Amino acid sequence: MTVKTALITGVGRQAGLGFATARQLAGEGFHVVLTARRLAAVEPLAARLREEGHEATALRLDLSDQGSMREVADRLARDFGRLDALINNASAMPDFRVLSALDADMDDVRAAMEVSVLGPWTLTQALVPLLTAAPAARIVNVSSLSAQQIATGLDLGAPLRSPAYSMAKYMLNALTGVLARALADTRVLVNAVDPGNTATHPERGDDGTDRPAAESARDIVRAATLGTDGPTGQLFSDGRTSV
Repeated sequence: MTVKTALITGVGRQAGLGFATARQLAGEGFHVVLTARRLAAVEPLAARLREEGHEATALRLDLSDQGSMREVADRLARDFGRLDALINNASAMPDFRVLSALDADMDDVRAAMEVSVLGPWTLTQALVPLLTAAPAARIVNVSSLSAQQIATGLDLGAPLRSPAYSMAKYMLNALTGVLARALADTRVLVNAVDPGNTATHPERGDDGTDRPAAESARDIVRAATLGTDGPTGQLFSDGRTSV
């Protein structure tokens, strides 16, 4: 039996959502491919999963470098010949304390777009041959509550928190629908997941009400393992389609 494979981007922190997702997918029988910009950051995490009895590989992947993406695609083609799940988890919030679009630094906007929009878009293009080679591949784009500030509109005078990050996640939601339509004649389903406020930064003082990473990861894993009759082009929040 061919082992199912899953690639997760942005798995550079033990407390992060990416690692929690990788661990749960590994528990579902996937060979998980953990990626990050620095191989030194992701190798210990893959080793930890292997120590727990899972199949895990660490690869360097820079979402601003198309050559890096091609190298990963070539490696997956050689080692597995297919990809069953792509989890676009990598994210960047360069404007954590900015409260107005008028104060946004355009370098921050470009950085957020590179990681959350252009990177997943380019990576998906590179991996389409492997995704369509799988019996029923799934693409999951990890979104954010912040995108809802733009999607639902702001009250007049209300601040737009983290405008670069929020706009990038809003565009990622739009990209989800675009990719779903582009892959409509394949067996690949494409959805976005809003994991809610998640406790992934203890060093920054997570709010006491934030969800544990393992809890939020369950929603991502659910979208990554949808049945053949599952939806596509949707945004999920708390396991439900978000309006």
